[in-house]
Amino acid sequence: MRKILLVTLTVLFFSLVAFASDPETFVNLTIGEPETLDPLHSYDTASGEVILNLYDNLIQYDGESVTEYLPMISTQVPSVENGLISPEGTVYTFPIREGVKFHTGNVLTPEDVKYSFHRYILGDPSGGPQWMIIEALTGGAHASVESWFEAYSGMPYSEAVDADKNVVSEEARQKLISFYEEVVSPKVKIEGNSVVFTLDAPWGPFMNTIAHFGSWAAITDSKWGIENGAWDGKADGWWKWHDLEPQESPYHNADAGSGPFKLVEWDSAEMKVVLERFDDYWAGPATIKNVVIWGIDEFSTRKAIFEAGDADIAYFGAPYLDQAEALAAEGKAVVTKGYPTASITSLHFNWLVAEGSEYLGSGKLDGNGVPRDFFSDIHVRRGFAYCYDGATFVDEVLNGLGELVPTDLPKGFLGYDETLPLPEFNLAKAAEEFKKAWGGEVWEKGFKIQLLYNTGNDARQTIAEMLAYFVNSINPKFKVEPLGVQWPTYLAAQRNGFLPLFTIGWLADYPDPHNFIATYYASYGAYASRQGVPFQEWAAANVDAEISAAAVSVDNEERIKLYRSVQEKVIDAAIGIPLYMPTGLNVRAPWVEGWYPHLVRSGFYYYQLSKNQ
Repeated sequence: MRKILLVTLTVLFFSLVAFASDPETFVNLTIGEPETLDPLHSYDTASGEVILNLYDNLIQYDGESVTEYLPMISTQVPSVENGLISPEGTVYTFPIREGVKFHTGNVLTPEDVKYSFHRYILGDPSGGPQWMIIEALTGGAHASVESWFEAYSGMPYSEAVDADKNVVSEEARQKLISFYEEVVSPKVKIEGNSVVFTLDAPWGPFMNTIAHFGSWAAITDSKWGIENGAWDGKADGWWKWHDLEPQESPYHNADAGSGPFKLVEWDSAEMKVVLERFDDYWAGPATIKNVVIWGIDEFSTRKAIFEAGDADIAYFGAPYLDQAEALAAEGKAVVTKGYPTASITSLHFNWLVAEGSEYLGSGKLDGNGVPRDFFSDIHVRRGFAYCYDGATFVDEVLNGLGELVPTDLPKGFLGYDETLPLPEFNLAKAAEEFKKAWGGEVWEKGFKIQLLYNTGNDARQTIAEMLAYFVNSINPKFKVEPLGVQWPTYLAAQRNGFLPLFTIGWLADYPDPHNFIATYYASYGAYASRQGVPFQEWAAANVDAEISAAAVSVDNEERIKLYRSVQEKVIDAAIGIPLYMPTGLNVRAPWVEGWYPHLVRSGFYYYQLSKNQ
């Protein structure tokens, strides 16, 4: 093992030497790699970090604030006072900056802004981020383009378009075309040199939703996209580009942005992304010339490279806080810790695993596997929940850089209720629940199941190992097996519904409780499809109405009551285990300047960073 590590270190050191000797090159050692570079599909922090450096949005946050904005592609930040937001709060006008260049060489126009948002709405991939745009434009009435189409046409989308993306009839074709022309197109239109958004009702988080750091609202080069096989911009046939897989998009591993950096290389085999300064950036070129974002899952390797001075930032998970502080004491690092994060890490259960999963063993309750609907039994879910020793995990694994919370809502957000019960570690109660599960068959026959985590995420690995240890200790017939896989594999298996239970993290898209409550618990939430159809049916019957009512209410007291009710129901139903709310930890070299924490930023915005060497 030591020999393998030394070989790995040698290869990486030689690979980095050209970068490390250049004060204009910034090296970030992280874990994992992007899933995609297409803003339409991007819904993970690794993808988001690259995209926020390649692409611009209409507006950007002002420093650390999440309520104040600065212009970006729009030359002004809309407000009621400057006349760019209508008095009733439903029409937003964005004057588009002239002369902005894309990395492709094309010049950005209002057409690119319109195309970007139309493509996002129509493309709306399952489990993707575009529900936020659709929800904002429809005043919370819809969270998918398919639901929106059915409400307009009276025809379910699945009855209009078959599995091969062909229309089933001429009537369906006309309804699909009319839906785009009469409903979607007017929502984002061009007036002179401005782009105008028209919402069905006021939507408080709209500006947060479209601001920079939100990759799902990045402005892409429409001409390049159309030339390379993306949606052709026409009403007839738009459905052929709806709900594609990320790799089916020409934007998936390419760069059609106008941001301060352009893509040089994405080497998936080495989990490495290389960016280069875009000297024609409209706001002036970045200080840093090159950026290397390198996924190195093995901590000892990351630390050794960083300690040698050959990297500028390195990912130190909370379990390694003591080692980070030791480097700081030697003058080799600057450590910032304990700052607030708008994030929750949870474990959730899949009530009906998708067919074809390889993580169910025999697929039967026979001691060698579990059936696809294993977690549809509430006693199984409660049994697992009682096996989580959260207090020990936060204190001993996270070194105190986290807090236990009652549900998947961060402390400090509207609706957070400290009187709700925290996760309880109680193996006696866990045994009682398992004895009731599946009419006693679980206890009698036992089960075997795999619990995946993404390699390099030591906190998730420890959670998997701890949970497996305690569940397995209850009954010798119980076999929970932790399994580490690379991030894209983990994310794909999760998104496709193949994982029977899974650990997930959520960084706020915007700082409003709806972004957590709907995401985790609504039948249309980003994680709903990963928890199976029976869960979605439960959510639709029990919490959807209250979640929707809270989203559109302007009465905070009413919102608090509704969120309390939703949280009580999900606790009672043991929907999942809120593992912890992390507090921040950043480890960087002493010469790094310009870094500051931000509640909704994925990774680092290299345009704001520099090296004082």
